[in-house]
Amino acid sequence: MAKSQINRVALIGAGPRGTSVLERLLANWAAGATSRANRADPGWSALHIHVVDPFPPASGHVWQPEQSRLYLMNTQAFYPTLIPEDPKLAQPLAGGSFDQWRAARRRDGQGLNDAEKAELATLESHDFPSRAIYGRYLRQTLAELLQRMPDGVEVAFHETTAVAARPVPASSGTTGGQAFDVELADGTTLTVGSVVLALGHVESRLNPEQRAFQRAADEHGLLYFPPAPPADVDWQRVPDNEPVLMRGMGLNFFDVMGQLTEGRGGKFVEAGVPGAGVLEYRPSGREPKIIAASRRGTPYRAKAGLAGYYPSSITMSYLTEAAVDRFRAAGIQPGFDHDLWPLLHRDALWAYYSTLARSQPAAIRDAAQFLADLEDALQPHAHTTAKWESDVAALVDKHVVASRRLNVRGLAAPLAGRTFASRRELDLAITAYLDDDARRSALGEADPVKMAIGALHRGRAILKSVVADGGITDESWVAELRGWFESFVEGLASGAPALRSEQLAALARAGVVGFVGPDPKFSVDRSAKVFRAVSPWVHDGPVEASTLIEAMSPANRVGINISPLLEQLMADGLVRTKIMMSAEGTPVQTTGLDVEPHPYRPVASNGSVTQGMYVLGLQLSATQWGTAIAAEARPATGKAYASGQRTLRDADEIARSILGS
Repeated sequence: MAKSQINRVALIGAGPRGTSVLERLLANWAAGATSRANRADPGWSALHIHVVDPFPPASGHVWQPEQSRLYLMNTQAFYPTLIPEDPKLAQPLAGGSFDQWRAARRRDGQGLNDAEKAELATLESHDFPSRAIYGRYLRQTLAELLQRMPDGVEVAFHETTAVAARPVPASSGTTGGQAFDVELADGTTLTVGSVVLALGHVESRLNPEQRAFQRAADEHGLLYFPPAPPADVDWQRVPDNEPVLMRGMGLNFFDVMGQLTEGRGGKFVEAGVPGAGVLEYRPSGREPKIIAASRRGTPYRAKAGLAGYYPSSITMSYLTEAAVDRFRAAGIQPGFDHDLWPLLHRDALWAYYSTLARSQPAAIRDAAQFLADLEDALQPHAHTTAKWESDVAALVDKHVVASRRLNVRGLAAPLAGRTFASRRELDLAITAYLDDDARRSALGEADPVKMAIGALHRGRAILKSVVADGGITDESWVAELRGWFESFVEGLASGAPALRSEQLAALARAGVVGFVGPDPKFSVDRSAKVFRAVSPWVHDGPVEASTLIEAMSPANRVGINISPLLEQLMADGLVRTKIMMSAEGTPVQTTGLDVEPHPYRPVASNGSVTQGMYVLGLQLSATQWGTAIAAEARPATGKAYASGQRTLRDADEIARSILGS
């Protein structure tokens, strides 16, 4: 009878996304209790959830509370949440946003150790938390959920790895005639009706160059650190007082930088005027000489100091949800470069020049007339794509002093067009750039550059919804959105806190950090037993070191993963990598799984949908753009974009599908 059936579910991955599905399963099961009791056939009599992850549940791999407190989140405390705030969804049984938790634990200190209490004592809503304290929030929120577990639900945690999920004949606890045997590394087999793949970051094979560097290091006694989550690495292996090459200057770079400086006893202190954002570094004597390299030659731009996630002074006028709806209503599948970027470009220009007129009116001749003419020139309906840009350029040339004119694309390449006679000259230029960027961040909504970036950041929130689930053409996704815009906007809007730019500038002034230059080329000199790096734009000899650190995350590409589970699912044809067609008609292997929405279920190798299996998180990177990692708490003021809690709504869809509700 249906009343005797137990709905058995396996959640593979116990980080935030897996925990989101668990939370939604509990909420929806509780919400359906009354209707089940009133039905002649109530359906499932019990819900048994198996959560599989080698790392502790909720915090998972990335957010472990025991990691160094030097590892910071790159979002402020008011931003992240595990718990949805959507009245259309089943009411959560417990928990709230991180900021709500922060305020409560700051008052009562419940369940916190001394280090956590000390961090929360000074952590405000606008500050950047450590990853460790966010991990404590995740674990405490899960514990509260489990304390309020509804009747009929059992949750079992398996601290091991899932190595296979194989279809088996239907049995009790299955739907649609499908079941799975989930095989665990400890020898256990779980027979379940549904499997949720919330795998997060999975290990990937090194690319050919990285494998060559690893072999050279093994053969010649060099030190090579391949891409890895920084908290997984023993940074004490890096030798003191020796040159160290670091490739990559994104968020992982700052994590490693902190471990090799503050993590070795160095101190940052304020220099000059207190609060001016200029730091001095006092070394411990154990620091290596860090020589940093990236394609741009500089780190990402730092985040602006804002009261909210988006600038309150910036209103999108061109790339709006209404404009996007017009494409849908007309049956148009927009292209990024042709249709979407021209709108976002307009918003960025208006944000910059309207802020410039407000904060630096002397930079504009007849500012009121300029803004009126600019608004007219930006109107999409009045000009062709080509003509509006030339009209705006002519208007800017007429009214704006040369040093204050904006090249939007150039914001992400501050060293473009420059050459340097020496690395010393390069170091001074990058230090000046870092000081200037930190100064702009401190100005917040008064800085035109940061407000142009703020418009791009708001536009990204809209684009996330536009491009999901085939919202733009394959060729536009491959060549335009992922081809250039993704790295461009991440370099501007996804940077670290301004504190990191201040610290890096201090380290450069102290001689602890130097730079290679843009477009670096890396090699191994086997006879000299060193790694080398050289920039074509710096007229100096190559940099040499016996240690090379890949300061970047492992590749998030399912096609090169070394996850036993994903490899088995691919080999058995239950999942496949999504293929897109380029403008030339060439098939391109994307980064994520091919899935059928909604909810997201994997497409098998034969094109059918693998029923009873669901995907959430990073492996959706070929279907969603930028929404698979974090969920945004509802802002206290200002607009809440649909993309902000997309991943939580996806988790809810999966939960309701599993429960048949």
